Amino acid sequence: MDFNMKKLASDAGIFFTRAVQFTEEKFGQAEKTELDAHFENLLARADSTKNWTERILRQTEVLLQPNPSARVEEFLYEKLDRKVPSRVTNGELLAQYMAEAASELGPTTPYGTTLVKVSEAEKRLGAAERDFIHAASVSFLTPLRNFLEGDWKTISKERRLLQNRRLDLDACKARLKKAKAAEAKASTVPDFQETRPRNYILSASASATLDDTSRPPPWAEWKEKHPGGWRPPCFFLLPLTPSVTQARGCLSLPEDRKLWNDEVDKAEQELRVAQTEFDRQAEVTRLLLEGISSTHVNHLRCLHEFVKSQTTYYAQCYRHMLDLQKQLGSAQGAIFPGTFVGTPEPASPPLSSTSPTTAAATMPVVPAVASLAPPGEAALCLEEVAPSTSGTRKARVLYDYEAADSSELALLADELITVYSLPGMDPDWLIGERGNKKGKVPVTYLELLS
Repeated sequence: MDFNMKKLASDAGIFFTRAVQFTEEKFGQAEKTELDAHFENLLARADSTKNWTERILRQTEVLLQPNPSARVEEFLYEKLDRKVPSRVTNGELLAQYMAEAASELGPTTPYGTTLVKVSEAEKRLGAAERDFIHAASVSFLTPLRNFLEGDWKTISKERRLLQNRRLDLDACKARLKKAKAAEAKASTVPDFQETRPRNYILSASASATLDDTSRPPPWAEWKEKHPGGWRPPCFFLLPLTPSVTQARGCLSLPEDRKLWNDEVDKAEQELRVAQTEFDRQAEVTRLLLEGISSTHVNHLRCLHEFVKSQTTYYAQCYRHMLDLQKQLGSAQGAIFPGTFVGTPEPASPPLSSTSPTTAAATMPVVPAVASLAPPGEAALCLEEVAPSTSGTRKARVLYDYEAADSSELALLADELITVYSLPGMDPDWLIGERGNKKGKVPVTYLELLS
């Protein structure tokens, strides 16, 4: 591989210089250009958005796939740009086991028949779960990943460039400050001195004259030519500035000051260029950070889609389980007549797709009875039903109940109705009256009053 050693050495030097400068800024030993408050707020909001997006993404993945090994496998397939193989859901696997158990234990027995029915319901639940996982991945997880792997990487890259431009700008400011200080110091030094301090040297011509002992001093000849009087010449002395030390006395003070003026002009030019690049990069970064608002709007829309798919999933689960419960209730009533159907523990209220409101916090199991009349007889006309001779009772409704058909009476929580039973009627049901309306009501939804 062909390496450019000069470029590598230059980059290493720049990296080392910026590292030293950054360390000095941390310890307060170097000047630092501060960003405005609005820009700092944009940076803080972007960092917060990134952190919370990562947390929400990880926890949603855990919700959709609790198995960590399966999540790692899906991640590897995604990075290798390969299609993730289809995986059986837990509900579908349970349905498979139940179907095999029913086949082995006897599908015609009561236990085997129930296993078959539950197996079919679990299979439908597994299919609903698969659809929910797919919908949530497409509508919610994919946009979050796209933000972290696309937009956020671009923002991070531009922020690093802005940091480098800021360090370059601060370095130019420090260089200009030092050049101006040196120029001011050079302007305060006098052009010559009649004495010779320790930090001054003679000019080159004077040093050569004093060091040359092979010929008489020049003032001896001058004395011969001017017998009326003489005095030694005044030798010019130069300060030990960097340029004078380099030239060994070949530059005068005005030339040295000109060098410092040129150094100041060069530093000012570099500062103007660095300031222009910093302002341009700051504007680019600011536009990207302001785009976080559009990201929030996009994530909000995706969140609504996620809630919609989750609502659909739970509604399907409720519908499948309600159908299964009715099937099991009918079978249990035939096997164990006179017993209650389901468990006495309350269940969660159903999800309604037509109304945003929910029922009470808990709701008991609904008994499943096809009709009041025995099999083979005509359906009972509720308008012709009269209260039994045992009398009627008042009852308070505990939970909202939606009538499944015209033979049932819809209930609202906390209302009072009149109830009574009929001969031969299922003990889990009563006839309820509210005004001129009448219909079957489940006993588990009522609190009978004395």
